[in-house]
Order: sequence, then structure tokens, then C-alpha cells
Amino acid sequence: MHPVRPNRSFVLLLLSVVLISVLRLALAAADVHIMGIAEYAVLIPVVASALLPVRQTVIVGVFNLAAAIALYGVLLRDMGRANQITIITALAVALVVSAAVCRIRVAGETRFRRLVIARERLALLSEASSRVGSTLDATRTTEELVEVAVHRFADHAYVDLFDSVLQGDEPVLRPGTGDLTLRRTAVAGPSASSEAVQPGDPVIYRQSAEPTLGLFTGEPGMLEITDPAASLPAESGDAGTSGVRSALAIPLRARGVTLGAALFTRFPGRDPFDADDLLLAQEIGDRAAVCVDNARHYTREHNTSLTLQRSLLPPSAPRQPAVAAATRYLPAGPYAGVGGDWYDVIPLSGARVALVVGDVVGHGVRASATMGRLRAAVRTLADIDLPPDELLTHLDDVVTRHRDFGEPQDACHEVGPAVGEIVATCLYMIYDPVTRLCTAARAGHPPPAVMRPGSDVEYLDIPAGPPLGVGGLPFEAAELELPEGTRLALYTDGLIESPGRSLDEGLKHLRTALSDPIPALEDMCDHVLHTVVGQGARDDVALVIARTQELDGTHAVAWDLTEDLAEVARARDLASSRLEGWELGELAFTTELVISELVTNAIRYGSGPVQLRLIREDALICEVSDASNTVPHLRRARMFDEGGRGLFIVAQLAERWGTRQRPDGKTIWAELALPAAGPQPIR
Repeated sequence: MHPVRPNRSFVLLLLSVVLISVLRLALAAADVHIMGIAEYAVLIPVVASALLPVRQTVIVGVFNLAAAIALYGVLLRDMGRANQITIITALAVALVVSAAVCRIRVAGETRFRRLVIARERLALLSEASSRVGSTLDATRTTEELVEVAVHRFADHAYVDLFDSVLQGDEPVLRPGTGDLTLRRTAVAGPSASSEAVQPGDPVIYRQSAEPTLGLFTGEPGMLEITDPAASLPAESGDAGTSGVRSALAIPLRARGVTLGAALFTRFPGRDPFDADDLLLAQEIGDRAAVCVDNARHYTREHNTSLTLQRSLLPPSAPRQPAVAAATRYLPAGPYAGVGGDWYDVIPLSGARVALVVGDVVGHGVRASATMGRLRAAVRTLADIDLPPDELLTHLDDVVTRHRDFGEPQDACHEVGPAVGEIVATCLYMIYDPVTRLCTAARAGHPPPAVMRPGSDVEYLDIPAGPPLGVGGLPFEAAELELPEGTRLALYTDGLIESPGRSLDEGLKHLRTALSDPIPALEDMCDHVLHTVVGQGARDDVALVIARTQELDGTHAVAWDLTEDLAEVARARDLASSRLEGWELGELAFTTELVISELVTNAIRYGSGPVQLRLIREDALICEVSDASNTVPHLRRARMFDEGGRGLFIVAQLAERWGTRQRPDGKTIWAELALPAAGPQPIR
């Protein structure tokens, strides 16, 4: 019980009793009789019952009755006995009635005050339910919690979470581990900007402090603060903990997992927290903890999906003799979910390279998984050296079959086309560094940008085929010659499309960004993303910027051969001479054997003209072309067979070999590993 402080009404009523008594004595001494003086004494307890608490009302009534007894029973003896008894009885009855009325009034006021407090707490709880957890961001959820609590419930509020919660993982608490380190995620209250511990800073929860014990037991605590440095987790000197009168430490627990703690404090100018406040704070904390746990689960799933998607993409563009390339993948905002954008740089036979970008419509794990399947299919189809238009045709069949026989998506968790549908776009380009020819085809994808040396940025006019999986017209390829040093920019629609900006405006922004003279490809990628996309992407973005290179006569040489088997010996001599010029004499025997088999097969089973080409880059590439479309097959010859061992020998000697079709025939190629470089001298 807190002592009742005397107020002005109480003092005035006591003085009124004294004043009326003195006035009654003065009138009696002067033998003046004025009617109604005694009635004023009866009114004093009644007035007290309307203004004062019960205790003070009783004190005023008793004091008034004692004054009347002393006045009428001792000092005013000339008054009749009956009048004295009547007046004193009236005052006694007034005392009892005033006490009863006052008790009824106080009980009503208490009920009304409790009703008001209950309504305020219910309103606070309703506001917390509607405001806290509006996003799937744990930090923002804690900020909303302290914003709701401060001023209406507490003077200061803090929330601290474990680092593992912010990363999407589940914290593990073991008793006896000593002090705990949490991360302050939100703080609110007067002078919050001058707090010693700011959001993002670590906070030490001391082993013996009550908030630390609450993290292990899950029980909330009401703290009477005598030493903030020993009782609170905040650092000494923190503006929010100096002068604190009382505090509530609420562990944030959801689904049996302790995520962190919320701390509410009040200063001496405000009533300390009581048991009802503790229940209210626990209720608000429990609701906020569920929202934080939902954000933790979302963060974990988002990180898992993003890791899955990044694992399906190439880590970096491999070194290629045909192009120098830089790549970027920018995921969409945290609430859009991972998407199905991908890119690839695929080495092909003959030192050529394939540049690929694609986009599976929609977001979610299913879109990422579909993207992985399509990327694997593209690599498989590229490995058999299909031209771009044929490759997209086969890729369209892959999407159609997967749509017809694949499992339908869960419409509640995936964003994109209707259940069972798969729609994707793709751009596939092949560049040959020997001929400097680029062949490209696209399936519903934005056109690539090309920047020839000394020329402005332009978009290639490639026939726009239908997206993959929707059916329609066949795909068409376009071929053009690119000078050395030409830059190619391949991208997905997330780079140029955004709400409030048309497609033409996006293409114009991209053209402007690519026109800036930035020599380094990596810097150019960063510049394009920063200029065109800005801070937050509404959709995934895949970007490939490549600079073409040329393999001139010092790296590649070709000879035309006649359809005479005598040309086989000439082909061996030409190859041996070139290897000597390239200082690759160690490969002469193996190369001559491979060339003999390939040229012999081309002359014997193919048709002219026949061409032999050698390319020296990361490996020695031997190519023999003829006008026949017949593709040879590797088989194992029986013991007494006279032929059928040529390709088997080539396959044993070469690192890789294969066949690719051309518009005017086919090419059989074999790659031979270059001899390892000898030990380098010590410098």
C-alpha cells in the first residue's frame, strides 16, 4: 500500500469543521442564535464523500463528530439536551452515510477506471496485432513492436534477437554457457538516437541477470530496478536505462524456440509495471514472436531457394578463346521469391562459344528447378553442336513434354502461370572466332545489344520466335559478321521492364548505359545494373556482356584437299610442318595419325570438297570437313574385320572428338591436349 497524500479538498474540509465550530462558539458567546449553523456541519461529511477517498472521508466525519461532541456537549451546555442529542445523532448518521456513499463512489470509480484501462489495453493489443508483422522481415517486425509499445505502454522499449534468427537458423541455448550475445534490432523512446547501443550492435546478456534466466526458462520477469548496470542487458551509460524505475523482460518464444527478448522500461514519473502489465506485455511479445519466427522461416526458405538457384548457375564465365565475358545475376526483391533467370557460357568445338540467357516465367523453387532442367538440356543439346534454331526447337519439345508429364505446381506457394503450365524464353548465340561469324536465335526473348568498335549501340534484328512451351511458328536464326572487339550484351526482361516504365524506355536506358566508355567488362556489368535497375529489382536479372576475339593465321590454318587418297600423305606433311612452326613437334606423330584417319574417312566415305583445319589455342584442334551429311558412328571392330577401327583410334588418342553438321556438309573434329610446359626458371 502506498501512503495516501493529503489533498486540498481534505485540508479545506478539516478547516471548514474548525471554522464552523469557532463560528458557533462566537455566536453562542454573543448570545446570537442563527438558524442553520448545525446543518452546515452535517453537510461536511456529505461533501467529503463526493470528493475524498474512503479513509479521508472517515477522518473528516470523525473529526467533525468529535468537534460537535466537544462543542455541544461541553462548551454549549445551555442548549437543550434533546437538541444536543439530535445534532450529534445527525452528525453520526451523516458520518455513516458519507462513508457508505464514498465507498460506493470509489468502487464505481475503480470499476470505471479498470474498464478504461482494460479498453486501453485491448486497443493496444489490437493495434499490436494489426501493425506488428506486416512484413516478413524480422528486423522490421521488432521495430513495429517497439513503435507500438512506446508512450502508450512504456517509456522505452528494446528488442534483441540472436544472430542465428536473423540468418534464418534456429538458436541453440544450453544452460551454463555463460554470458549470451544478442543483436539489438530495435529501440524506441525519448532520445533513442543517443542510445549507447544502437540497432545492429551486439548486446551482452550477463549470466546472472534475470533477463538471461528468462531466455532459458521462457518465463517473463517484472524487475524492480536498483542497479541498471547489473539488472539490464544494456551497456552502462545507456540513455534508456539510467533512472529506470521498473522494467519488464519478455522472452520472445514461438513454437518452443527462444528467438530473443523484449525489454520495456518506465521512469519514476510514471506508475511502475504491475501484474496486468506483465500479462499484456507477454501477450504482445508472444504475437510478435510468432511474426519473427515466420520471418525466420521465410529467411531460411528464401536463402535455401537462392542457394539452389545460384548452385544451378555457373559460378563465373570460363575463359574462352572466342570471347571475354562477364556475367551477373541479380535476384528479385525479398518478397518476390527466387525466379527462373539463367545464363551460360558454353565452350563448343572448333574454339567456338555459345552465349545463352533464359527466363522461366514465375517465381519460386519450382521456377528455379525448371530453370536448372532447361539449362542442363541446353548444355546437352549444345554438346551435339546443334545450330541455334534447331536447339530451340528441341528445347521447346523438352518444355512441352515436361508440361504434359510433370507434376502440377502448388498455386498457393508459386507465383507465375496457371497450374501445370511452363513458359520460358531463351536467347542462344554461337560465335566462331576464326570466321568471326555470329549465329543467333531467340524464343520470345528480348533482342541482344551489339556495340561494334567505333559504332553506336544497336539491337540485333533477330526473328522473334514464340516463347518455349506455347507452340507456334518455327524458330529462325540470323547470321552476321562481327569485327574483333565487338561487345555483346545478353539480358533478361527484368533488366528493362519495371512498373511505371515502358519496354521502350527500358531499352533506351540500357542503350544509354552501354554507350558509356567503360573498358572493363566487370565494371560495365556493375554500371549497367546500377544505372538501369537501381537499388531494388522487381524481377530477377541475368546479364552477360562479352567482347569478341579473333583467332588469326597465327592460331588457325586451313587447307583444301582433293578427293584423292594420295592427299592423305600431303595432309600429314602440311600438319607436321605447321606443328613445327607452332613448336609442337611432340604432337606430330599423334596428330598425323588422327589426321590420316579423318582425311581417309572423308575421302573414302564422304564427298568433296574436303578441307583440313588446325586450330591452336588451349588445345590442338584437328577438323576435317566434307560435303556429306552422313554422320560416322563409333563401333568396336571384331577380330577379323578389315575396317572399322579408324574412329576408335581417334577416340583413344584425342581428349574429345565429335561431329557437327553444317549447311553444306559436316565436320569431324578431335582435340589433342597440348604438351605440359616444362619447369619454369626461378626468378
